[in-house]
Amino acid sequence: MLRVIGTRLGVMVLIMLTVSVLLFVMNEGDPRLVARSVLGPYAQDEQLDAWVEQNGYDKPMAVRYLNWVGRIFAGDLGESIIYKQPVNNIFWKRLGNTGILAGITFAIMVVVSLALGVLAGMKEGSARDRFISFISIFTTSIPEYASAVILSGIFVFWLAWLPGTSAMSGGFNAVELVLPVAVLTLYGFGYVARMTRASMAEVMMSNYIRTAVLKGLPYWRVIMKHALRNALIAPFTVIMLQFNWLLSGVVVTEFAFGYKGFGALLLEAALRRDIFVIEACGIVAVFVAVGTQTIGDLVYTYLNPRIRFS
Repeated sequence: MLRVIGTRLGVMVLIMLTVSVLLFVMNEGDPRLVARSVLGPYAQDEQLDAWVEQNGYDKPMAVRYLNWVGRIFAGDLGESIIYKQPVNNIFWKRLGNTGILAGITFAIMVVVSLALGVLAGMKEGSARDRFISFISIFTTSIPEYASAVILSGIFVFWLAWLPGTSAMSGGFNAVELVLPVAVLTLYGFGYVARMTRASMAEVMMSNYIRTAVLKGLPYWRVIMKHALRNALIAPFTVIMLQFNWLLSGVVVTEFAFGYKGFGALLLEAALRRDIFVIEACGIVAVFVAVGTQTIGDLVYTYLNPRIRFS
């Protein structure tokens, strides 16, 4: 197990280094382009050259990359071009807002998808199975921007039950989270539910489940003690991958509802080429993606001892 942990952590570090190099080259590979982003489109060549020299961008790229990595480890993410203030003042607050949104969504989505998947897989081919499978496919086929419009039309403009935009600049308002959470949950739960349903159906057809039923064990005990644990091994990796999907899904959802989070910040930075914010968002996104995948691999190895990663 220690070898597996060491290997996975080594791979994680290698991926992070590779992505950081690519991220730096794409955003800061051309010093004059960086100067143009900071000074604006109407800056003269003399101004660009002066900025490049003053900020150390005339040094070799390898030196600039090492300095950039050192600043990140020191907690210096640079200064936002859009907001004219340190990225730290904006980024962590926005990331915290997204953490609230993603955390609530993930908790609801996992519980709902696992429950529905298990119920559907218990009796494959039944009316309940077909109904849950239809709902799962139907909701997953509707992208976030479409479901955001539909839910807003119903609950904001028609029934007037919920606010259409969010003011989550720093506080917490549960009512403003209802629609964003609903949009993300509707789109994401179907895939996990289908995977859980397929795994549960396969387990229910296994010999040891049939033997337990024939021995006269209570049906609920067969499900909870024997079938459920084995059925949840396969969907676990899919569940961990939902963290990666949430990072991309929040971009559309936060923009649709005016939610001041990580996704909206990344979209603003990309549209207006705020390179230092883009770099901060990219590093965190890669860290979450690689970190959750590493955790998923390690936990999957623990849950299923027959699997060994080398």
